[in-house]
Amino acid sequence: MALIQCNFFSKSLMRTVPIQVVLPTDKTDFSKETTIAPKTFKTLYLLHGIFGNYTDWVSGTRVQAWAEERNLAVVMPSGDNKFYVNNSRSSEMYGDFIGKELVDFTRRSFPLSQKREDTFIGGLSMGGFGAIVNGLQNPETFGAICGLSSALILDTLENHTEYTDFLMTNKGYYEAVFGDLTKVKGGENDYYALAEKDAKQGGKPKIYLCCGTEDHLITPNREFRDYLKKLGYDTTWEEGPGKHDWYFWDEYILKVMNWLPLDDAVKGVSSGHVSE
Repeated sequence: MALIQCNFFSKSLMRTVPIQVVLPTDKTDFSKETTIAPKTFKTLYLLHGIFGNYTDWVSGTRVQAWAEERNLAVVMPSGDNKFYVNNSRSSEMYGDFIGKELVDFTRRSFPLSQKREDTFIGGLSMGGFGAIVNGLQNPETFGAICGLSSALILDTLENHTEYTDFLMTNKGYYEAVFGDLTKVKGGENDYYALAEKDAKQGGKPKIYLCCGTEDHLITPNREFRDYLKKLGYDTTWEEGPGKHDWYFWDEYILKVMNWLPLDDAVKGVSSGHVSE
């Protein structure tokens, strides 16, 4: 298993950015004395949550070992607390970076499949928001979207009315990320509107959502699940005991990998409670 840290200049962000890539090119079957590696790898673009960076998934879960078992490449960028959305005022185009530039760069740099059905995007919390929004914005690129404990905060953004010292309650922080908070609904980062648009245009990715039953985000995740099913999306929902923490995400990233359409996947036994 190759674990690669790479730095490259991003035109979308106008700076050099780091990424971490899990690439099972050196996988070896010792019983046959041969090196096993497909010509191109199916790929999961995996996004971290708020306060994190591109190293979080490898340090917080067993994603590296499970990706090796499944011949899956995993690309992990940094989102810098910006929810992976475009912000033209600050010249930080995180949406363009995640949905277009990162995919293009990694496909040119590593042996990754360029097929939509082999390209997936997922994330936890803030990264779940970013995966859902960017996946729905680029349905021609991503065949599947995975959201773990996704920070589906669309309905609560306008509740932040004060400028505080703490990031998570500071109206100024959310304005710096999303702009006018009264105009987010119906805009380019409204996951409800994006899902409806893709459904009408016939470009619906498959979607996996999960959340812990003790997580404060479970209600908006259940509501979005219901909306996706109403629109006819191929939606898988899983929930089970768990909070908003790495214990839950370590367990459920394995479920994500077992759900993804991987030809060489070793299907594990799911221990979560499945609802459809």
